[in-house]
Amino acid sequence: MDRGFWQAGHRPTLACAFLYFDLSFMAWYLLGPLQVPIAAALRLSTGQRALMVAVPILAGALLRPLMGVLVDRIGAKRAGLFGQAVVLAALFGAWLAQISSFAGILLLGALLGVAGASFAAALPLASRWYPPQYQGTALGIAGAGNSGTVLAALFAPALAAAAGWQNVFGLACLPLALGLLVYAVFAREAPAAAPTKRLADYLLVLKQGDAWWFMFFYSMTFGGFSGFASTLPGYFHDQFGFDAKTAGLYTAACVFAGSAMRPLGGVLADRWGGARSLLAVYLACALLLGAAALNPGGAGAALTLFVLAMLCLGAGNGAVFQLVPQRFGRELGVMTGLVGMAGGIGGFMLAAGLGLIKQAGGDYAPGLWLFAGLCLLAWLGLSGVQRHWRDNWAAAAARV
Repeated sequence: MDRGFWQAGHRPTLACAFLYFDLSFMAWYLLGPLQVPIAAALRLSTGQRALMVAVPILAGALLRPLMGVLVDRIGAKRAGLFGQAVVLAALFGAWLAQISSFAGILLLGALLGVAGASFAAALPLASRWYPPQYQGTALGIAGAGNSGTVLAALFAPALAAAAGWQNVFGLACLPLALGLLVYAVFAREAPAAAPTKRLADYLLVLKQGDAWWFMFFYSMTFGGFSGFASTLPGYFHDQFGFDAKTAGLYTAACVFAGSAMRPLGGVLADRWGGARSLLAVYLACALLLGAAALNPGGAGAALTLFVLAMLCLGAGNGAVFQLVPQRFGRELGVMTGLVGMAGGIGGFMLAAGLGLIKQAGGDYAPGLWLFAGLCLLAWLGLSGVQRHWRDNWAAAAARV
């Protein structure tokens, strides 16, 4: 890595931004790996189970713009401290109360949405320390915190089997409290403040058609990643009779693939072009998920197909954010919030929709076919706007 990068910014703050993001994503995703024992204990239907894991995704999406406003008002570090304190209090309260109702678990999911909004504080905290030539690297390191989903998928089911799912909420407070302490001591606010974003700034950007295209494209890539990450533990349990621990391990492999591929997706997009990369992503996802809907083999075949699909979706996440700064360089902060919100809404729709379709028809296949069809729709839409982008706003030195 460029030595100048390490000399340009504030390394402790960059590390704290990653740690905050990583632990927040772990908490945000916690109900997904725990859905099997929770559903059994609370006697939830498939649709209720899907709604339970989808609520944190939706809450995180809706809270991201609000977290962005808080960052503008009190600074990224203080906003991050506030968000971490809320999540820690929510999990500690859930452990003390020993939640035993569907309404209670939905309330917890809504509060965990604050963890899903963490990127609106973590990314500015890191990026504001670095000059433009190092923005991609800084954001890539801080954004790699979405690997926190892997921690939850790996450890939450095993802890639930050993100590009970309600006690997992209390155990999760331990790394969160340690992370909060490290963050409070070592993170620093950048000396240069970013301009405050107003509601009018968001409305102005939404008048441009390209903004809606990017929101749709990210709702498919990040929405697919987050939606499947939350749904797959239940899918592997329902389809193959796996216990929660085994379903969590299978899901962890899929989530790790998508998380690891995100930064590589940005690199590939720089080399091949963001739009070209996305076209390959959507076509591959349509084929892979269409094949998964056919249930061509046992658990091994399903795992292979979903790992490959999550690799593609992770690459797509990086490709979208290779394109957004080229088109909306002056409105990047506003567009990051809007695109991130759209991604969360897409994840909510996928997670909730797959569960409801499974409950109504007894099979996940129609839901997988539907998402595969939407991937084809995204491919067609991108094919239509790619040439317009190249002719109207793509920089000569950049690949679109």
